Amino acid sequence: MEQYFSATQKMEQEVMFPSLLRGVFPQEEGAAPSTEGSADLYERYQQLKAIKPMVEKGLAGVGEQGQSSAPAERSAAPADADPTDAELEERLSRHLAGLQQVLSHLTRDTTALTRRYSQILEQISPGEGQPSW
Repeated sequence: MEQYFSATQKMEQEVMFPSLLRGVFPQEEGAAPSTEGSADLYERYQQLKAIKPMVEKGLAGVGEQGQSSAPAERSAAPADADPTDAELEERLSRHLAGLQQVLSHLTRDTTALTRRYSQILEQISPGEGQPSW
């Protein structure tokens, strides 16, 4: 989770001109750039920025929901409908594994976008040692 938030924060700090990402498509390591059916990095940047507040809100909402709705759920559900501890543990494990996969994917995408943005800036800015006038 921390890696995701760190990568997103770094992206937000470094990508000062997101419009530079328009028309630039993500590419796999060692593969030719592909424009078929994939969003450009500007669209991906917008998506990644939109996801962060949802993740933050979701985490806060989970804590609040768990505290406020737990007693109501216990009293409203019949005793024979309660899953066993083993079933709950398995479901939690499965959901956490899925969340970890999603966050790892988002972290990887965010880091790659930030790296590509830095490459674009290096290409358009004069090299060090050259006068900028």
